[in-house]
Amino acid sequence: MTPGPEPEASPKAKLLLAAFGLVAVADLAALLAGSDAAHTVFKPLHMPLLAAYVLTVKGPRPLTAALLFGWGGDTLLLFDADPAFLAGMGSFAAGHVCYLALFKRHGTPRARGAWLVAAYATALVVTVALLWPDLPVDMRGPVAGYSLLLTAMAFAATRLGLVAAAGGALFLLSDTLIATGVAEWPQAPRPDFWIMLTYIAAQFLLVKGVLAARSRRPQQPTRVTTGSAAATP
Repeated sequence: MTPGPEPEASPKAKLLLAAFGLVAVADLAALLAGSDAAHTVFKPLHMPLLAAYVLTVKGPRPLTAALLFGWGGDTLLLFDADPAFLAGMGSFAAGHVCYLALFKRHGTPRARGAWLVAAYATALVVTVALLWPDLPVDMRGPVAGYSLLLTAMAFAATRLGLVAAAGGALFLLSDTLIATGVAEWPQAPRPDFWIMLTYIAAQFLLVKGVLAARSRRPQQPTRVTTGSAAATP
C-alpha cells in the first residue's frame, strides 16, 4: 500500500511553528545586538515550541524526547560553569540517542558510498585530533566521546534523505563551533550567533526530515473485527 501525502497541519500546529520561527528570529537578533539578557529569555523557548509542534502533529515520541533533551542542554549551557556544561553535553547526548533510534526505525536502508563513511570518519578524527591539545584535560574524554556520538547521529541522518542529512550536518557544525570556543581558538565575530543559527536550523530540519520519512512509510492495513471473526480488507 502506497502512503498518501502528509496531512495538512492544523491551525494550532501552524501557530506553534510560527511562534518557533518568531522566537528564533528574536533570539538571533538579540545575539547580533549583543543582548545576553534577551538571549537568556529566548533560548529556552526554541525546543519546547518545536516539541509542542511535534506533539500536535502526532509525531513519534522519541522525536519529542530528543527535542526536550535539547531543551535541557540549551538551558544548562546558559550557566557558565564546567558541571553545567558537562550536564548539558549529557542531555544533548541523550537526544542524539533518541535520534539514532528514530533514524533506524524510519530510515530507508540504502547503500551509502565509501566516500560518505570516509568523510564523516575523517571529520571526527581530524576535529578531535586538532582540538585535543587545546582542550582542558578534564574535558578531553567527554568531548571525544560526545563527538563520536554526534558524528554517528549526523551520519545516520543520511538514511532519511537530504533534509535530515542537512540537519545532522548542521548539528555537527554547531557543536564543533562550541568545541572551538572551549578550546579557546580564535572565534568569528558574534560566535554565539553562528552557533545558534546552525543549531536552530539543524533541529528544525531533523524534525521535518523525520516527519517526512514517517509519512513515506507504508501504512499497515486496518483489521476489522466482527464478532469472533477478523477480516483484513
